[in-house]
Order: sequence, then structure tokens, then C-alpha cells
Amino acid sequence: WPAGGTQAVPCPRRAGGMDLAYVCEWEKKPKSNHCPSIPLVCAWSCRNLIAFTTDLRNEEEKDLTHMVHIIDTEHPWDVYSVNSGHTEVITCLEWDQSGSRLLSADADGHIKCWSMTDHLANSWENTVGSVVEGDPVVALSWLHNGVKLALHVEKSGASNFGEKFSRVKFSPSLTLFGGKPMEGWIAVTISGLVTVSLLKPNGQVLTATESLCRLRCRVALADVAFTGGGNIVVATSDGSSTSPVQFYKVCVSVVNEKCKIDTEILPSLFMRCTTDPARKDKYPAITHLKFLARDMSEQVLLCASNQNNSIVECWSLRKEGLPVNNIFQQISPVVGDKQPMILKWRILSATNDLDRVSAVALPKLPISLTNTDLKVANDTKFFPGLGLALAFHDGSVHIVHRLSLQMMAVFYGSSSQRPVDEPALKRPRTAGPLVHFKAMQLSWTSLALAGVDSHGKLSMLRISPSMGHVLDMNMSLRHLLFLLEYCMVTGYDWWDILLHVQPSMVQNLVEKLHEEYMRQNAALQQVLSTRIVAMKASLCKLSSSTIARVCDYHAKLFLIAISCTLKSLLRPHFLNTPDKSPGDRLTEICSKITDVDIDKVMINLKTEEFVLEMTTLQSLQQLIQWVGDFVLYLLASLPNQGSSVRPGHSFLRDGASLGMFRELMVVIRIWGLLKPSCLPVYTATSDTQDSMSLLFRLLTKLWLCCREENHITEPDDALIDECCLLPSQLLIPNIDWLPINDGIISKLQNKQLVRLQFGKAPGLVGHTVSSQFDAFVRAPGQPKIDHLRRLHLGAYPTEECKSCTRCGCVTMLKSPNKVTAVKQWEQRWIKNCLCGGLWRKMPLSYS
Repeated sequence: WPAGGTQAVPCPRRAGGMDLAYVCEWEKKPKSNHCPSIPLVCAWSCRNLIAFTTDLRNEEEKDLTHMVHIIDTEHPWDVYSVNSGHTEVITCLEWDQSGSRLLSADADGHIKCWSMTDHLANSWENTVGSVVEGDPVVALSWLHNGVKLALHVEKSGASNFGEKFSRVKFSPSLTLFGGKPMEGWIAVTISGLVTVSLLKPNGQVLTATESLCRLRCRVALADVAFTGGGNIVVATSDGSSTSPVQFYKVCVSVVNEKCKIDTEILPSLFMRCTTDPARKDKYPAITHLKFLARDMSEQVLLCASNQNNSIVECWSLRKEGLPVNNIFQQISPVVGDKQPMILKWRILSATNDLDRVSAVALPKLPISLTNTDLKVANDTKFFPGLGLALAFHDGSVHIVHRLSLQMMAVFYGSSSQRPVDEPALKRPRTAGPLVHFKAMQLSWTSLALAGVDSHGKLSMLRISPSMGHVLDMNMSLRHLLFLLEYCMVTGYDWWDILLHVQPSMVQNLVEKLHEEYMRQNAALQQVLSTRIVAMKASLCKLSSSTIARVCDYHAKLFLIAISCTLKSLLRPHFLNTPDKSPGDRLTEICSKITDVDIDKVMINLKTEEFVLEMTTLQSLQQLIQWVGDFVLYLLASLPNQGSSVRPGHSFLRDGASLGMFRELMVVIRIWGLLKPSCLPVYTATSDTQDSMSLLFRLLTKLWLCCREENHITEPDDALIDECCLLPSQLLIPNIDWLPINDGIISKLQNKQLVRLQFGKAPGLVGHTVSSQFDAFVRAPGQPKIDHLRRLHLGAYPTEECKSCTRCGCVTMLKSPNKVTAVKQWEQRWIKNCLCGGLWRKMPLSYS
């Protein structure tokens, strides 16, 4: 191959690296069934929601309904299927950057925007849209919001998150007043039109349509990318490999409340296979055209095919110096960097002849590759985010390096079992059509691949962090840890990382994650404080030895939320108070005054700052009751502190959490003077027992033992003896720890393929980790509880409920309260659960 290009050679030792986690298919019905649409499209959001299309064929009416299906990867059987309303086949699906809205476009020029109904992941509605009547859409994208994060894989061992993940200067496609990015989308049609729709804050949609160039021509393939300066680049092809691949710069602006589009022609290219004498006319059609990333307009992937084979090329746009003739050099010498520069496409790499490519999936990890010569450090060359996926008509899937196109991992479908080094041209072709992926998408960490095959079946593949190579455990853990940190910083869901966590890894990962978190500055720790707790909970759920800690982490999230909410209700008595809020002063005084008498601590506070309306105090009683019950449970379990499998164990040495409980006990004591009925209710053996004072005294003694993280002492015998007497003084409550975990992630650890069916919840029982939950959850048929409002719902709730896709937390869909303080509490969880997971609506008959 000419200079500047490399040729990928199949390598037998790189076989493997991928395996099937689960497959989900449609139930066969006599009169109607789901069949794959042509073309079939799918999209994967940063919240681990997958959208894909099928056509619903009705045998009686002989018509097709174009369906959009949305699943959560943790509950793939709970599919939300909606009649899209598109009259023609759906050609594009695209998630926004937040993963909460979806665009769909069809072959009639209609574009629809779908949003969650009541923030439920399994309930969607079409809100707005646009149309280019009768002009099929071939490419679609949301406008860029200007947020770009670069991952520095070579610095994965650095201690500072700022070194591993750096913010890249990137301008939004369009900004509102004050620099806020304007939302909207851009689409390219088959006739060469580009259309832009802008969503104004008042709900209106501004739409403009413009030709990409003066001489309009057919556009069979197109893709959209963005530049750091806020411009848009569109790549187009008419489908013929003998025609050039054209590139255009698109600038969007708003002038006099109208959307304006300006276009400019950029340098074009011809595929190398058409200029190579050995391959000339061999690959007549360009079948795939993709930018390597939405924010990487300088690199493009092209695939040309014939009926049986394909070839893939990777190209890069570079600035090159323009040679100046000696005559002009003598007139005006070129000095230093004043040499004229031009943009020119150069081929980076190309493959050998391959089986026919049926689908391409590009990585979404924004990895920063500082090395332009395609060399990557030895310890990161198998990093999953560096690869893109190619699916073939024989049913196999290859992961290749996104620049060099060298093979990194391979998966063989049931119809493609053969040696990897066997030439494609020598393989005998079997009779009949082969099952292969018609559309596929990589997850946001590139550790999972979702594909929809020619039978309409959804397959979930695991992609090994080591890409099938034998790496030591430390290197594999380092890859997983680095990606967990990335999700923690960005807020993306980390379900696909959990696919690779084995029970033996859990303890090590949790400890390393905590160490890295503690190395960050105090401000960043505060921002990530709840996210890391939720991440630890999801990890501990995967090992039987750490399962009890899941309960502790969820209780800690609930404690942090209650503490923030109750403190926010406190108001300064005078407006011109010092800079510290009542909540901050409460924390400061409670940490300084170590007295075990709750009344002596209380007299140091300005009680007028704690005055609230009686209705407000009464409405908070359920949350207050939880605080009181949990403190009593912890103190009663202190004599059994040697048992780490008992829920609540980690709280006994957590000075920060015990300090929060101590502060809340003081607040509750003051509020009890105003409204005694808001106090937690205890069942005592003595009518004269001051339960609040007793618990505060014991809690303070326990807190003093572990208030300093680096100097934790064991509780003395006197404290343990007093705690032993608690069950004879007060009735110890039963704590509702966790809902039943009905997700699939813990059932995939044995690496056995799980077969599922859309619309039918599986009976996944008998797993060792799941059985550990039995002591902490309510059995079916027992009374249920609203985990956020702490309200009892009865054994068979009649109210509509929603559950968290991540932790399974259950709460009522509609609020039964009208008090402002309770509404404030409920508004915190309107979009997400306290662990950050999405909500999904549950059937009324859940048990």
C-alpha cells in the first residue's frame, strides 16, 4: 500500500474477546408478528436505553405498522413498543446527549421527537417534530451542546480526575443569549437538502431548509459531525464508489427570529479501492459512510461492497503545506509558518478483502489519541474504547482498531464457526440466508454491543476489557476502574461495566474506587458524594460476601437525602445573618459539643431558626420515624458488630453518617417541642422512658469512638452492655432494606447465555447472590412499602407505582400529599431515583 496507509491482516491469536450475554426475541403470534424493517436502525443512549425498529405485520389486514421499541438493558423483556405514526419505513434513530429524548425520521421526510411521559423509561410520547415532505431522511443528529470530555487512557494511573478526563474547548452549534446552547436537530435528505430545526425555550420550533450545494444530486448515504468552532460538517455519497465522497460545512444562525443556513464545499475524496488497479470495479457500491465520532469531523470510515465481499478504509483530513514555485519564492520568500496550507484527505488504513459487511458500530468514548502515527502504549493498546465493530453477512462480528483497522476481538455467530485466518474468498457458502446483524450499537464504554439480526432478535454481547488477550488481573481491574471513574464524572449509567465484574473483583474495585475518590479535592468529592455510594451499591450486589453492604449504601443515600432536605427547611431568624446557614451552624455546633445530653446540645442552638408550620412538621413524620427507627436498630445491633453480613454493620464505624444521625436527632427533639405528634413513635416497656434522650446518649458515645477516620477506637464494654439492654427497653423495629431485585445483571455472572422473550418477565431463580437477598426483602404477598415516602402500601397496592431500573426502589407514581415540604422532598426524585437510576412504571398487580 502507498505511504500513509496501513493494511490490516487477520491474526489468529486475536480470536475471541466477545461472548453472548443474553438474547431477547418476539413471541410468535398466529395473526401478527414483528419482522425486521428495511432498513433496520437502533440507537443506544448514555442511560443504557436501547431503541430499535421493527415492522408489525398484520396477516389479516395485510399492512405494516412501523414500530419503535425502547428497552432498559437491565430489564430487556420490559419493552415499550409504540406505533411511531410514521407512514414510511423509519430510516434514523438518534438519542440526545442526556439520553432522555429520541429522534426518529422516516422515508417520507417526517422527523419526530419522543420524550418520556412523567419521566418513565417505559412510557414515551411524541412532543414536537418537523417535516421535509416526501424527501427521505438519510442522516440525522442533534445539534452539539458544546460539552466535550477527553479521556486520556495513557494517564489512567494518575490520581487527579482532571488529568484523566479533561474538558475540551468546544463551541455549541448555536447559542442563545448568554451563551446557553440552543437545542435542535439537523437532517440530510436523499435529494441533497439539509434541514435544521431549533427548539425555542417557549416550545416553538424554528425550521429552515437549504440545498447542500447549487447542483443538487442524489444522496444515498450521509453522516453529520461537528467542529470545535461550532460548525457542522456533512459527508455525502451517491452510493457509487466511482463518485467522490463529498464534504460540506454547514453554519446555522438565527436572524430576525428566523433560522438561517449557510453551506460551503470542503475537499472531497475518492476511495482508494477504486484507484487501485487490482481492485478497480471490484467494489461498485459504497454501503457505509461514518465519521469516527460526532465531534471528530477530521476522520471518516468508508466501506465499499459487492454482492459477496467488502473493503473498509479509514481516512483523515490533514493540513498540508502547499509547495510554492521557485519563481514565486524569489519574488516573495516563504518564511517559517507563513507557508500556504491546504486541507487534504489522506488514507490512514485499509483492510483486506472481507466478507460482506452488514452493519457498523462506532465507539462513543471520546478517547484522546495524541499519537498520530497509530502507535499506542503497550498497556493500553487493547483498551475497548479504541475499537469499532463490523458485522458480516456470515453472522460474525469483528472489533477492529478505529484508526489502524487491526483486528482486536472477534465473535462467531452460529453460522460462522470457522478459523479466523481462513481467507474469506475460500470459504464455502452455505445454502439459504444466514442470520446476521442488520443494525448494531456499542455501549458508551464500549464494553457491550447490542445487535438486531435479520430475524428481529436482539442480542447483547459482552466485549472483554482485555479484548480476548491474557492480561493480568491488575490490568483488567485498571480498565474497569478507569471506566467506572469516567461514568462517575459524566453521570452516565455503568450497567455495561457491571457485565464484566466477577464476585472476586468486587471488594478490590470498591476499595480502589474509594481510594481514587478520596484523592480528589473537597469540592469534587461533594459533587460526586452520592454517585460513588450508588456505584458501590451496584458493585456489592454482585458478590454474596458484600451483599449486606448494598443495604448500607442505600440507607446512606437515604440518610444524605433526608439530612439535606430537613436542613434546607431551617430558616435564619433575621435576613442579615452571617454567611453560615442554620444547617451549617447546626453541623458545626454538633461536632464541637460532644455532650451526651441532647438537651445540653440543644440549648446552644437558636431555636427560633427551627420554627416551622405545624402541618409541615406533621407531614414529615414518616421521614422522622425512619431516622428514629434506624438509630434504634443500629444501636441494638452493636453487640453483634463482628458479623459483617448483617445490614448496618458499616454504619457502626462511619463517623460521618453517625454525625448526621446525631444532628437529625437534635433537630427532631426541637421540633418535638413544637409538635409532639411529629416525634418518632417507640414502643417502650416503661411509660417514663425518655427514648430520644437514651438513644442520643448511646449514639453520641458510639460517634465519639469513630468521629476521627484515622483514629477509630473500639466501643467500651459499658456501651455494649447498655446496647444489649435496648431490646428489653424498646421494641426493635424491622427495617425495610431493599425491594426484590428483578434485574438481569446478577444472573449473567456465570457466563451462560440467557434466553428471554419480549413482554414476558423471566423466572430467573436459584442464583447464589439473589438468594442472599431473602433475609433483607419482603416476600411476595407481604405488605409493600413506598421506599421514598416510607408509607405502607398494603400487600397488593391499588395505587400506580414506579420502580428504579437500577436499584429496584419502589414509590407511588402520584403524590398523595399537598404540603409544600413534602412536595419539595418528592421533587428531588421526580426524574431519577436517589441512586440516580431511571424510573419505570410498574403494573398494578406487582407483588
